[in-house]
Amino acid sequence: MISFPNAKINIGLNVVSKRKDGYHNLETIFYPVKLADALEIIPSEKTGFSSSGIQIDGEAENNLVFKAYKLLQKDFDLPPVKLHLHKVIPFGAGLGGGSADAAFSLKMLNEYFGLGISLEKLERYAAHLGADCPFFIQNKPTFASGIGDKFEPIKLDLSAFEIMIVKPNCSVSTPEAYRNIVPAPPKFNLKEIERLPIEDWKDIVKNDFENSVFPHYPEIEILKNQLYEMGAIYASMSGSGSAVFGIFRHLPTNTDKYLPKGIFIYR
Repeated sequence: MISFPNAKINIGLNVVSKRKDGYHNLETIFYPVKLADALEIIPSEKTGFSSSGIQIDGEAENNLVFKAYKLLQKDFDLPPVKLHLHKVIPFGAGLGGGSADAAFSLKMLNEYFGLGISLEKLERYAAHLGADCPFFIQNKPTFASGIGDKFEPIKLDLSAFEIMIVKPNCSVSTPEAYRNIVPAPPKFNLKEIERLPIEDWKDIVKNDFENSVFPHYPEIEILKNQLYEMGAIYASMSGSGSAVFGIFRHLPTNTDKYLPKGIFIYR
């Protein structure tokens, strides 16, 4: 069995307040995009994990795909399988690739072994693997709040547009992005975005992490500005970075004129 765990972008990201537990309350919109890894389950005499594509550092037992298997194994008598992940979604990009891999692992194992786990229960399992993992269970446009773990469906459809994702040759760790953040009440309610023409997003829909990340990684801000120069209706850093996305009516063909060589580009 094979599936394709897809990335997400954050449309707007408000860091609202700091919590007593040290985390921050957020408001954002998770929107699924087509950029995807490939995940395969293969019958095996011994459970194992392997990967290809972008190099994954660390022990196999620490990968979220393997952790998803072990999580279900606690409640179900799962036969051994081999899990193979072909990694395409870049790390440290704010695209949720690891969370997607974990959530799709749960969904695949549920189907592969006929476990009959409901979507709601799969979301509860996914929450053990990461705050935004449950989003990828239903994988639909979602307004997220809390620490990014409270979800409400939102009617946002960008199918009439095209999305380009670019990532410079740097990664931004989440703690680093939070280090210089200043929480503040949002000036715009992201739940109202479906009523706002996309042409108006540029001056209203903000990612608060840009204020803390751009001074230390000016190359990310440069990429955002270049997307606008290429004709994007809206451009933003996704999550805590370092990927930037642009929303276009028609994707440009002259990307070499604007974008530096050697960076990650998905269109």
